[in-house]
Amino acid sequence: MKRIVLLGGGYGGVLTAKKLAKKFKKSKDVQITLIDRNPYHTLLTELHEVACNRTPEDSVKIDLKKIFAGQNVNVVLDEINNIDFDGKKLTSDTAVYEYDYLVIGTGCKPTFFGIPGAEENAFTLWSFEDAVRLKEQIRHSFREAAKELDPAVRKSKLSFVVVGAGFTGVELIGEMAEFRDELCKEFYIDKSEVRLVVADMAPKILPILPDKLIAKSEKRLQKMGVEIITGAKITGVGEDRVILGEGKEIIASTIVWTAGVEGSDLVGNLDLEQQGRKRIVTNDKLQSVDHENVYIVGDNIFFIPEGETRPVPQMVENAEHAAPLIAHNLHADITGGTKKSYKPAFHGTMVCIGSRYGVANVGLPNKMFMLTGFMAMLSKHFINMFYLFTVAGFNKVWTYMMHEFFHVNNRRSFVGGHFSKRSPNFWLVPLRIYLGVMWLTEGWEKLLKIIDDPNRIFLIPPAPTADGTTAASQAVEAVTQTVDAQTAASAVSTAKDAVEALPVPGFISDMVSGFMDMFFYTADGGYTGLASVFQVGMVAAEIVFGLMLIAGLFTAVASIGTIAMGVMIWTSGMAPYEMLWFVTAGIATIGGAGSTFGLDYYVLPWLKKHWKNVPLVKRWYLYTD
Repeated sequence: MKRIVLLGGGYGGVLTAKKLAKKFKKSKDVQITLIDRNPYHTLLTELHEVACNRTPEDSVKIDLKKIFAGQNVNVVLDEINNIDFDGKKLTSDTAVYEYDYLVIGTGCKPTFFGIPGAEENAFTLWSFEDAVRLKEQIRHSFREAAKELDPAVRKSKLSFVVVGAGFTGVELIGEMAEFRDELCKEFYIDKSEVRLVVADMAPKILPILPDKLIAKSEKRLQKMGVEIITGAKITGVGEDRVILGEGKEIIASTIVWTAGVEGSDLVGNLDLEQQGRKRIVTNDKLQSVDHENVYIVGDNIFFIPEGETRPVPQMVENAEHAAPLIAHNLHADITGGTKKSYKPAFHGTMVCIGSRYGVANVGLPNKMFMLTGFMAMLSKHFINMFYLFTVAGFNKVWTYMMHEFFHVNNRRSFVGGHFSKRSPNFWLVPLRIYLGVMWLTEGWEKLLKIIDDPNRIFLIPPAPTADGTTAASQAVEAVTQTVDAQTAASAVSTAKDAVEALPVPGFISDMVSGFMDMFFYTADGGYTGLASVFQVGMVAAEIVFGLMLIAGLFTAVASIGTIAMGVMIWTSGMAPYEMLWFVTAGIATIGGAGSTFGLDYYVLPWLKKHWKNVPLVKRWYLYTD
């Protein structure tokens, strides 16, 4: 039995464990264990959203056991305080864990550069607990300021300073500006009384970005009422102030430190070669240079790729690149394959300034593109959803979309509040029932005609004859030749009314005609057996979906099904104009129309409870919470 232990449930640890589980899913002689002190994986890049009340607290947490449900990964909740590399053991206060191969991904913690008072007096934003604590502090400051009579104390409580103008600091101060607007309204405080400051010792904010994007970021922050202080030497942090240089102070009751990170306490105490703020030096295979059975992932890596002058950056994409390589090399260690060298190709960076604006410098290593506003936010959300899909599939992507687009308050989304407006579902009950009755009636009438004459086809047009006319047009011509003029005129008028349909683009008609010629028409212009089966299936679907809509059972499925039927009828060239409202009503009833006065109210909660426990569903995250 080969024992692989992954220490840390951050981005690197989770991704590496998933890759290993996939590679060793058929190997019973490999044991994979992931150890973390928290039962959840934290989305560190989204902490500012929780800290400023844009998304709920659970939006940045993913249950580790959910991530690895049905996979060959044992999740252990514990805090490791020592590693014996010679004895290949990890120890905590209560247990000892032996390993053959170890992956260290414990991440980082804030560093305070020895500045007096910074660690004691400043809030940080590097964990879920930090985000919750900061949110409570900001709200508490507004609540206390609202009833404070001393102008100086009130001003201090309404002043907020973020030290550090990198990605974390800028994203946080942008969110705080939006949170300020909400809290001012809630506590009856004039927005002009609130002071927001972002300060950094560097000469400019977001120094890793091009100057053009830095300028746009500064302009956005200033528009939001944020003061920017750069090139300021920070010499101390008091309980209610930040000291700049020789005696200059910013009075504020809330100070947040986002000025830098260093390796975790555990990593800092390990007997391994380290450089650059407690980062572990690795070779090109991402093994520790001291122990070849110890791999390093994520922010703990100190490795300078060939041709580069700086070590790989401490960013999520580094973990995403490193994880599959480490999994491959561990697989090679155990099975005797060939190892690969780490050659990362980073695709840029992005930062959001509030919920509706962002800047991004993304693309390929040799061709980067600068994006701002809507497109930058779109790329950020796309990348977040891609990552979440690799970690927890449909389940977490669905949850993310709910938090970011559909359940947002105060229009705090890059698409505004258009998708988040909600009204009680009972307003849709009459429409749902009426739509169901109409589809049921359509299907029932066709069924009676089929029972009367099984050869009649109602949803498939007659095959065209050699001269391009159809059997229907030939019938009209025959009528006009055999009856008196008045009857013929009436028949022609009726025929025209009967075939008047929604227009169909030519390329769609051509594709549908080719399909029908292949599967539905015989050589003599009649119908194939498949055409009859299709007709009966469509009629049955109209009846079944109609009943489902009336009963409010699986309403979303029934609504989508009726939309699909409407589109198919339209492409056949036989859809009357009334089909427009059928399809439109189907779209309106997708979103929960059966959850009020319908069977969905009872069935869906029961089904959801049992559905998520099905092994296949759990393995592929095919459920919603």
